[in-house]
Amino acid sequence: MSKTIKIFVTGGTFDKEFNMINGQLYFKETHINEILKLGRCKLDFDVESLMMVDSLDMTEEERQLILSKCKETALERILITHGTDTMENTAKLLGENITNKTIIITGAMIPYNFGASDGLFNFGSALSFLQVLEHGVYIAMNGIYFKWDNVRKNKDIGMFEKIN
Repeated sequence: MSKTIKIFVTGGTFDKEFNMINGQLYFKETHINEILKLGRCKLDFDVESLMMVDSLDMTEEERQLILSKCKETALERILITHGTDTMENTAKLLGENITNKTIIITGAMIPYNFGASDGLFNFGSALSFLQVLEHGVYIAMNGIYFKWDNVRKNKDIGMFEKIN
């Protein structure tokens, strides 16, 4: 079994930029390689950008692409950066279709470029969880991992929680 971690980038708040002129958030490119370098990451990883979308705008075809890419890779450990608003939907799709890999989906409530982002912590936690959890699909946020079928985003407090 390869120790290499596959990282799929899909966008989300994690990778948003702020346009100071018009006040809009937009996508330019992923910050994952910069984050891995900043964290002095010594893990073997392979980063692939699949898309740069807000998860509220993610289509079923884009979710199917994520599923297909997760199935196609020979690597058994996969980390997906994703927008927090619909990551449960993607986790459900993956959880119902993939059982022979460990997949963790993570994101951020505040963009990485804002400086006070929770993204660094969530990403680092997800990498750690990915190395010790058994096969399955998980969401990792706020230093906690959740099984794909027992998690929801509590939009009132801006955090993820177990359903049961």
